[in-house]
Amino acid sequence: MTSSVPWQERLSAGTEAVQDEVIRWYQEMPEGQAYVPTMMWGTLQTEAYATVILGQVVDFLGVPDDVPAGVAKRMQRQQVLYDGEHHYDVVLGEQALYTNIGGPEVMREQMDRILRDIGLPSLTLGIIPATAPVDMLPVHAFNLHGDEVHVELVSSGLNVTEPAELGLYREAFSRLSDAALYGAAAEDLLQKARSFWGGARRG
Repeated sequence: MTSSVPWQERLSAGTEAVQDEVIRWYQEMPEGQAYVPTMMWGTLQTEAYATVILGQVVDFLGVPDDVPAGVAKRMQRQQVLYDGEHHYDVVLGEQALYTNIGGPEVMREQMDRILRDIGLPSLTLGIIPATAPVDMLPVHAFNLHGDEVHVELVSSGLNVTEPAELGLYREAFSRLSDAALYGAAAEDLLQKARSFWGGARRG
């Protein structure tokens, strides 16, 4: 089964309520997988990075502006990384390290955050190099928790629960993981991006 709700409907009261839903979702699921090719996984975003992202959501969709409240909830959601009860396998595209969200200062801080947390027991973080061969057609970002996949489209959020479709997402994640670099090799990519943003000029 696949269901979707338009973002403008779901965010009709602002971003905070949806962040509450996501917090419950993460707390109830001890394990999860995420593929995010062009931006930072929400549970690893810094406050500054999340502020820019949610501000863009409010501006694009024309929903009530409660960005500070939404960001506070997103930061609260990140406690699952430190409670010793959860584990997440996350694959980023190298492009996620270079998509300019908020400018060099925000991006440097974001790189520092990931470098700090990459060794957490709750996190297995892989990065697919931009030129890496991948045995998988290019696909959108998705989050897999238990027996449900969540996909964020431009106009709506999509939840997939059909077993056959879930199997495809699991296979896709496996192939994407196989193409990713982990450990010291992933840290090298992060340090390279940190150096890039360290030398970049504001604006």
